[in-house]
Order: sequence, then structure tokens, then C-alpha cells
Amino acid sequence: MSSALKWMPLVAALALAGCARDGYYDDRGVDYAEAEPSAPLVLPDSRDNRRYRDAMPVPKAQGAFVSQGDEFRVPPPRAMGAGSGVEAGGVAMREVGNQRWLVVGAEPGVVWSELEDFVAERNLAVTRRDADAGLLVTDQARFSVRPGLQSGASELRCEQGGGPQEGCLRALQRRFEARGATASASSLAVQRPEDRPRPLLTQQAGEWRLELPFDLERTWAELSYQLEADFALEGRRELLEQDVDAHVFLVDYLTLSARSEGMWETLTSFGGEDPQRIRLSLEAVGPERTVLHARSADDRELTAEDRRELLERLAGLLG
Repeated sequence: MSSALKWMPLVAALALAGCARDGYYDDRGVDYAEAEPSAPLVLPDSRDNRRYRDAMPVPKAQGAFVSQGDEFRVPPPRAMGAGSGVEAGGVAMREVGNQRWLVVGAEPGVVWSELEDFVAERNLAVTRRDADAGLLVTDQARFSVRPGLQSGASELRCEQGGGPQEGCLRALQRRFEARGATASASSLAVQRPEDRPRPLLTQQAGEWRLELPFDLERTWAELSYQLEADFALEGRRELLEQDVDAHVFLVDYLTLSARSEGMWETLTSFGGEDPQRIRLSLEAVGPERTVLHARSADDRELTAEDRRELLERLAGLLG
């Protein structure tokens, strides 16, 4: 091979590099360096809000967590798609025992406004209206609206004689499904989600626990619904049993320490990650205060760090 031919690859490389510098290949790095801010995009007020949402939403950290000293860490955000909370404009049924109610993905004021229209359209005689308490009583049923456990959601009940009216709830459910909860907010004076108390992770006698500012029955119904949706991954997290009378759930959960050690154990012993059996129990400690405990249900110890990580996940499901 001649000496001229030996230098041909280098010449070609330099030529290509020169082409890139001369603009034959776009260097996008310059675009970022010279980028200038522009005015935000403004959509018309007449748009249908149900058709627009964040393309890449960032989940918020749930719960009013407070520092627990040097060991405090920022709680993780709720995983996108975790659980089965009601989306904005959505509606779903909740039940515990013989109690049933609707959870609507809208502020209480919006739900109240739609409820008033519902009552008026059916010519129901109103015998009591208390917007501050979210209470509307007619000659056929007692309606109540209150903030839901999930942020931005509401609970709607239709009862008579202390029990739920199935036909009324179904009619309301169909209405919200059709309307998408787009009614304008009324003057209902209720506590807003940002003002109300949130789940609080605390320690008592060295044990992590989750304090929830909701009554026992509502907490049970919501946690049961969320666990059935989120704890359905065999070998990772799985709901095994639930006892409504004792307010106890039995789950298998792959703890934080097991997830951290799983890869090393697999490489050294050809073993697999082993979920731990855990008992979740709810305890009423006041009219609007419930405590969630997580304790080992097998012969293994549930460490403080594993207990806290599990309770943080559950707080995200309930928040």
C-alpha cells in the first residue's frame, strides 16, 4: 500500500469534521446555549378542560410529614399510577359493611352545585339546606357532601333512615359520569384540601405509625379500595386477606431492605427476593383520627426503616 493511501482515512475524517464545523451537521448544543425565553402558550377560555392535562406530570409528596430529628428524610412522591384514586371529573363507589357512598374527583363546591341541580330537576322538596355543613335534606333523601380522603376529591352520600339509597347513588353516579364534574363551584364553605390536616408519620415508643385525620370506617373503605388496586403484584406486594370486623389487612410486601439486598443474594446464592408477611391494623383513637400500624406477621423482624418505608407508601395511597 502506498503512503498516500495510508493517509486517506485521516483525510476523510478531517473532511467530515470540517463539514460538521461548516454546518453540514447541525450542532444542537449551540441552540441551547443561545436559547431565549418566550411568552407561555395561552389557551382560549372556551376550551374543553377535560381534553387538556399535563403531558409529563410531576407527582407531589403526600402527607404533612415533620422532622423526626437527624434521621428525617424527605418523603417520596406518590408513584404515578399507584393505587386507583379517582381522577379529576371521575366518580367511583365506596362501601364498608352496609354503608355506601360516592367519591367524586372534584372539589366539594363543584359537587354541591351539581347536587343542587340534581335535586331541582327532580322537583324534590327541600326541607333543610346547610351549605356550610354540606347538608341537603329533602322529603325523600338526605344528601351530604364533604372533602374526600384524596386531595381534590369529595364524598357524596344519599341516605334515608340511616342507610344508603342505592337507586339515588346510581343516578348520581351516572350524572357525574355524563357531566364529568364540570359544574362551576358554588359558595359552599368547606375546608379546602390545602387547608385540611394530612396523614402524619410519627413514632411512639420507637415504633413508626401513620396517623390519619379521618374516622375509622372511611379510612378502612379507602385503604381497602387502594390495596386491592395497588397490592396486586405477586412476589412484590400482594393483598392476601382483609378482616372488616377487626379492621386488619394481611399483605405480602417486598421490604426496602429485601429489595436492596435482593440483587446481591441472587448473584451469590442463586436465591430470589422474598416478600415479608405483614399485618396492617387500623385503630380508632378519636372521632376523626385513626392510626395505622404495620407489624410482622411471620418469624422475621420488621425493621424500623422497612416499617417507615411501607407506611410512607400507604400514606401516598391515602393522600
